[in-house]
Parts: sequence; structure tokens; C-alpha cells
Amino acid sequence: MLTHLKHPIFETVKKAAKQLDQDVYVVGGFVRDALLQRPCKDIDFVTVGSGIELAKAVAQQLKGKPEVNYFKNFGTAHIHQDTWDFEFVGARKESYQRNSRKPIVEEGTLQDDQNRRDFTINALAISLNYDTYGELVDPFGGVEDLHNGILRTPLDPEVTFSDDPLRMMRAVRFASQLGFHIEDKTYEGIKRTSKRLSIISQERIIDEVNKIVLSEKPSIGFKLLFNTRLLHQFFPEMVALQGVEERNGQRHKDNFYHTLQVLDNVAEYSNDLWLRWSAIMHDIAKPNTKDFNDKEGWTFHGHEFVGSKMTKRIFRRLKLPLNDRMKYVAKMVLLHLRPIALTKEIVTDSAVRRLIFDAGEDIDDLMLLSKCDITSKNERKVERFLKNLQLVEQKIKDVEERDRIRNFQPPVSGDEIMKLFGLKPSREVGMIKSALKDAVLDGVIKNNRDEAINFVLNKGKELGLTLPHSDN
Repeated sequence: MLTHLKHPIFETVKKAAKQLDQDVYVVGGFVRDALLQRPCKDIDFVTVGSGIELAKAVAQQLKGKPEVNYFKNFGTAHIHQDTWDFEFVGARKESYQRNSRKPIVEEGTLQDDQNRRDFTINALAISLNYDTYGELVDPFGGVEDLHNGILRTPLDPEVTFSDDPLRMMRAVRFASQLGFHIEDKTYEGIKRTSKRLSIISQERIIDEVNKIVLSEKPSIGFKLLFNTRLLHQFFPEMVALQGVEERNGQRHKDNFYHTLQVLDNVAEYSNDLWLRWSAIMHDIAKPNTKDFNDKEGWTFHGHEFVGSKMTKRIFRRLKLPLNDRMKYVAKMVLLHLRPIALTKEIVTDSAVRRLIFDAGEDIDDLMLLSKCDITSKNERKVERFLKNLQLVEQKIKDVEERDRIRNFQPPVSGDEIMKLFGLKPSREVGMIKSALKDAVLDGVIKNNRDEAINFVLNKGKELGLTLPHSDN
């Protein structure tokens, strides 16, 4: 294990602990990731004694003597240096009351600390003590579980998950990130304890969800969330997508698994969290808009409009940001059908201009989402839609190069219209601005100032407006 202890912090901690006459160990994620040969910038130290005092002693020996941030009630301390984060904690026992989000913490031994860990692969420890320096402490077979790709709790899973229900979300997150299998007893423990997730704050839950969303194949995590009923506890709208209904011999697709396919498709091309959330949300309103009639069969008319409006409410509840990122996702949901709709008709310059105008800087993301939304077991159908979508993409490039619509600003502003006709803010100014925008997007005039000025003057004349000091 000595090969994993290359960072100078280990020798510093070793010496500081010796001075304080405390045993100290590296634990958790750093040990796990070192064995998996994954990068890790967070190092957790457990000491049999005061974690805060050890952190202070370490900081005094580090270059620049960095600040120690500590939480006395929990006996934890944190040091940030360069790109590294070091956490120090006294070995402890930890438990949760039935309806509390805050743990009861008591001093304990290294074994007590390992017992309270979420999974065997995170209960590994490396000694930093002089007589056993570099030795691995593995009481639960964590190394073997790492080798076999298994997630298993050190103690009875229902005890582990009841003590801290967020560990259930972490199990799914690790399975999604690492491609590990949740051991059967642990998996059943999650299913039996899933409702206890309700005592965990939404902020902590969504932090784990976002890590699942950003994993290489997010569908792995979401299928586990669904099958263990964890998803039911915090995202019922996504759960409602699941299922297929049949009427008069006609069936619609399972929109839950379709959504996961779209999410995986996006993940192949982009690591952008909010584009991936757009994939999750794009059909979120289909259960609300589902209908059947003999002529059309199953329909979901207007699900893009309803879904766009649902986005803010869902983001607020899930504690996702209610800023430009939310607006971006809402826009993606609103527009996601537009590019595909253009493949079903003759693509006019006007329709393309309006798509570019409405999507703005996000047109490329929208086209990627639309591409990823083409899912079917019929390979010929997929191939045909993708080919048609390529034609739309080329049309967008041609129109954008010629007409510069992506960052469209009216060639004549509202202030200039008011000055031209000597007006104050009024209905007439709004009508002229709207008509000017439509004229450019519809190709009636080119996107330049001279043609725009002439158009505004003519439009004003139609509305009975006159220029100041005009003889007419």
C-alpha cells in the first residue's frame, strides 16, 4: 500500500499524530480510488482522538499554514491546500434517531468508525502509524468486493440504511459511476427501507442524483432508483412516465424507458448537466397530456408546452437552481419537437429562421437533443429520421450564414421607432416592432438597417403615423 502514499501530506500527518500520541489512518474514498486507480483529490483521515487537534497540528507544518475549518459538535476539521482537500475526524460511533436528519455522535475506535461506513469498499483504511505504516486494514473484505465489482454494507443493510438513508442513494450512485453490482441482501435492504429517504434533505438527495445524471451511462442509476422505489420518494413525475397502455389494439411506447434511452444518447455526446436534465424532462408532461381517439390513436398533444411550464415547479421542489439553467431546460423542453417536425415537411427558410431565433445560442444543443430523441426498434425509421434531420441541420447552417439570425436583434430599436414618429411607449410601437421581427424572420426584408428603416416608415404610415415636422 505504500505506493499509494506518495503525497507529502501523509508523512506530515504521521509526524503530527505521533506528537499528539494518536493513532491515525487514511480511510474511505481515497483508499478505494487508489485501488481502482482512479484520480482523487479528497483525503479523509480518521484518528483515535481529536480530529480537530490533529488538523491544527498538521496545518502548522504545512507550507503557508492554511486555515483549519472545523465543526466542534461533530469533531471534524477541513484543510484546503492547492487543489487538495483534507478532512480530519476523530474515530466515532454514529447513529440517527428515527425521524432526525442529524446523527448522534460518540467517540469510538477505528473498528467503530469502519462499522459505520456505508459500504465495504469505503470501509478500507491504511495505517499512518510508525509501527504499521502503509498496512491495509480491511475487516469486511472490501478489497475482494472491489475486485468483484460488488457493493455491500459492512453491517446489516437495514441498520446501515436506517441510520443514514442517504446511503441508499449513494449505493445507486456508486453502481452507476463504477458499474458495480449491488449485492442481493443490500439491494433488498434498499427496497425495504426506501421510504425512510423522506427524512433526508432534498439538497443532499439532489447532489447524489446529479452525480448519477453525470455518470457514463445514467440509465443504470435511474433503473435502480425506479426498481428500489427510491425514485418514487422524490420524483413521482418521472415515475409516472413508466408503463404502456393498450386500447383497440394500439399501444404507446413506455415513456420512462424512452426517456432513459434519450438520456444515455445525450450522455454519449455531452457532459453538460443541464442538457442531460433536458433529456430527463423532455417528455415529462406526457402522462398529463395522454389521450386516445380512434382517428389518431394515442396522442400527447401539447406535452412540450405543459412540460416547459412544469419545469420550474419540479426544479423548485428538487432544489435545482431557479436561474438561467432552469430557463435553459424549460426552453429545451418547449422546443424539442420543432426540429423533428421540420423533417416531416418542406423545410422553408422562414421556419428555419424562426427555429434559430427561438433557440438562439442553444440551437446546437437543441439539435443534439432532437437527434438523441429519435429512438425506435425500427432501424430504417431511425435512419430515415436522422437523414432528414441532417438536411435540417444543413439548412440551419445555410440560413444562419446568410441571415445572421442566431443573435437576432431588430435592426431598428423601439427607442428609434419612438424618435422617428415622436411617440411615447405605446401599442403602436409594439405593433411596429413585432411586424419588423416577423418581416425579417419571414424573409420579407433582409436583416439590415436600410431595409428595416424603410419597412418601419411604411408600417407607421399604414397605422396613420406621421413623422414630426412632416408636411403630410
